[in-house]
Amino acid sequence: MNLYAKHIFTPNGASSLARTSAVLITLFSIVGMSNAEEVESAAPGVVPIEQGEDDLLCGIKKAICYSGFRAGQHPDRGSGAVNPSDAEVFEDLQILSRDGNFKLIRLYDSQVNSEAVLRMIKEHDLDIKVLLGAWLDAEVSNPACPWHPEPYSDDVLESNKQKNVVEIARAIKLANDYPEIVAAVAVGNEALVIWNDHMVPVESVIAYVRQVKGAVQQPVTVADNYDWWAKHGQALAEELDFVSVHIYPLWEGKDIDEAIAFGAANMQAVRDALPDSQLVITEAGWATVASEFGPRADEEKQMRYYNELFDWAGEMNITTFFFEAFDESWKGDPNNPAGAEKHWGVFNEDRTTKLVMDSLYPDLVPEAVAE
Repeated sequence: MNLYAKHIFTPNGASSLARTSAVLITLFSIVGMSNAEEVESAAPGVVPIEQGEDDLLCGIKKAICYSGFRAGQHPDRGSGAVNPSDAEVFEDLQILSRDGNFKLIRLYDSQVNSEAVLRMIKEHDLDIKVLLGAWLDAEVSNPACPWHPEPYSDDVLESNKQKNVVEIARAIKLANDYPEIVAAVAVGNEALVIWNDHMVPVESVIAYVRQVKGAVQQPVTVADNYDWWAKHGQALAEELDFVSVHIYPLWEGKDIDEAIAFGAANMQAVRDALPDSQLVITEAGWATVASEFGPRADEEKQMRYYNELFDWAGEMNITTFFFEAFDESWKGDPNNPAGAEKHWGVFNEDRTTKLVMDSLYPDLVPEAVAE
C-alpha cells in the first residue's frame, strides 16, 4: 500500500511527513478514480479470474500482512530503529497462529525484524509460513510522486542501489536459512507504480528477480498495484512464478457496498492482461479510522469487507493477504493520529481485537482485557 500511506515511512527510513490528507485525496481523485473509471467502463473480461486449487500459495486461501512495531517503536528513520523484542514478536505470532487462524503471513523486508520472525517461528515450531520481502529503495527520482516530487541526489540514488544489493543478498540468505518456513520471496513492494517515492526501473527489478530465482528454491514474485500490472506488467510477469496484486477500493473512493465488485473488476483487468499468470492478492484491507475517509472507515465496514473479500477470493482460489494484522501508530503524519496509515489492523496496537476478530479471540476483546 504505497500509494496508500503505508509507505510514508519505508522500512529503512525514507520519510514523507510532508504528505497530507489533502494530497492523498487529490491524488486519488485524479489517479485512482480515473483508474476506476477505466476499469468500470472496460468490456467484460474474457478470461476467467477463477484459478485452480493448485494455484493457492501453500494451499492457503486466508493470509495476513504482518509488521510488529508497537507504540513507541519504529523502523530506522535515519537515527536508528526501535525494534520489537523477540518476546513481543513471539507473542504476535502466537496470536496470529492460534487455532490455525493465520498460517501464512507476509513480511516486507529481510532486515532485523524479519529475521526475528523467522527465528521465532523455527525456535517455537509454529505452524506459520512466510512470504518474505526484499525492500527496494528508490534507484531513480520520480517527479510524479505527489509527496516527494523533488529529485534525489546522485549520491542518495547510488547509496540506495548499494542498499538494494545488500537487501537482495539478505533475502537470499534468509530464504536459504529457513527453507521450510519461507514459502516465497517478493522482490520489491510497489516500486514500479507511477506515484511511489521509491521507484526502481522495471529492468532493474527484472535483474533482481533473476538473481533471486537463481539463488533460492522458493517461488519468486513482485508486489504492485493492480493498475500497473494491468497496463505494464507483461514483461515482468513472464519472469515470475506468480504475480502479487494490491487492491484498495477504500482508497479509490468506494464505500462498502461497491467494494467487492470494484476489487473483482481490478482483478479482472489483471487477469485479462496476464491470462497465463498465477495471481495472489498480497494486499487488500479496510481502515477503521481515517481522517481521509470519514465515515467510510469503521470497524463494521472492515468486518464486512474482510468476510466478503475472503468469501469471494476463496471461491476464486486466490490466496489473499489482508492488510494488516496490527495497527501501527509510527506510520504517517505524527501530528494526525486519525490518519488512515495508522489504522488498517484487525487488531489494535495494544493487541486487543477489533470487531472483526472478536469472535476468534474473545479473551483479547478490549472489555475482556480490561477486566
